[in-house]
Amino acid sequence: MPAIVIVGVQWGDEGKGKVVDYLSRSADFVVRYQGGNNAGHTVVFDGKTFAMHLVPSGVFLPKVRNVIGNGVVVDPKALRGEVEMLEGRGIRVRGRLHVSLSAHVILPYHIVLDGLREESGHGIGTTRRGIGPCYEDKVARVGIRVADYLDPGAFKALVDQNLRLRACDLERVKPKALIREEVFAEYEPLRGFLKPFCCDVAILLEKALKAGERVLLESAQGAMLDVDFGTYPFVTSSNPVAGGACSGSGIGPTSIGGVVGVTKAYTTRVGLGPFPTEIEGRTARYLRQVGKEYGATTGRPRRIGWLDLVQLKAALRVNGVSNLAMMKLDALANVHPIKVATAYKVKGRLTREFPVSRADQLDAEPVYESYPGFSGDLGAARSFSDLPKAARDYVLAVERGLGVPIPIVSLGRSREQTVLRGKGLPWP
Repeated sequence: MPAIVIVGVQWGDEGKGKVVDYLSRSADFVVRYQGGNNAGHTVVFDGKTFAMHLVPSGVFLPKVRNVIGNGVVVDPKALRGEVEMLEGRGIRVRGRLHVSLSAHVILPYHIVLDGLREESGHGIGTTRRGIGPCYEDKVARVGIRVADYLDPGAFKALVDQNLRLRACDLERVKPKALIREEVFAEYEPLRGFLKPFCCDVAILLEKALKAGERVLLESAQGAMLDVDFGTYPFVTSSNPVAGGACSGSGIGPTSIGGVVGVTKAYTTRVGLGPFPTEIEGRTARYLRQVGKEYGATTGRPRRIGWLDLVQLKAALRVNGVSNLAMMKLDALANVHPIKVATAYKVKGRLTREFPVSRADQLDAEPVYESYPGFSGDLGAARSFSDLPKAARDYVLAVERGLGVPIPIVSLGRSREQTVLRGKGLPWP
């Protein structure tokens, strides 16, 4: 059975956690393939809301095994806190979570370096969780992998090496010796917690796929934050796009059977960077309130904008999206009219392609089409035909504009507030 990738096609926070939770009912494995505890997935299960940052969203289904792939950067302290939170609320994690021995480890000095950069005047609005500096170490070939962390001698030698390499920056905050002491005091005791979860994930997933088991791969953030295809340099340090699912999990590309993109019915962004359809004022405040648009990781208010077909087409292209899930259609109730960007004016010229240059991204002026608004409690709908005609027309217009089917429409936070239409779901 081919694997399916779930990917955000905006700037993150699209609602991927709910889609993964919904599709996990037919899955055997859910795999997180990139990012770290800078990303938040919010899932409502049994009427309770869970905000998670590392553990995959399939954890709420007892039969599903959950995997943190090699493309993820793992803070063992944050992972322990999340596991303890879940198990304290009745969700069994142990025995159902697998962590790649090849994943890289976030340590306290990464968090210090992240904060220094954000305060230097050259920050991009990161979560200050150490994600970027950890990926920098990985690319510079001085990173510490989980396998190294589990070996006390190797861990000590690598920490000492990295503290020497970073001494000039770190000494601006606190003495290197004190940072070293903190690393070993906090992270040596966590080794015993992490070890039972660890394995060679590539082998685990190969066996699963050969046995015909169903594997879902979930990204963190979104395509427009991808280090290669996003609004660089206002991006994350990894590849949330669907191609990253292979390099971040050890699954070969021929094992991928489809890509489900996730978009909101409007657009949001956290942090700095270009956002062509951003709006302010009453409508933005309304959508932020009804959509609960505050970061699951930082609590920061999200920037609000209209749906952007130019941006979405760029994201669909680099991800090879076969189906779309539209989230938070209910939040648009009582917004009149609803606007959708179908083109940009850049330096006075009309374009339907998302610009590559940051200057052109900042200069892009959206060209909108307007659609009638709708009212009512959409969350009570249990089929697409239950929705107001204007709401149905909006979904169909977006589908036509993008040329990709939208078989999943979300109308609220709970799993039950989801309607299916047409064909195109990745699995029966």
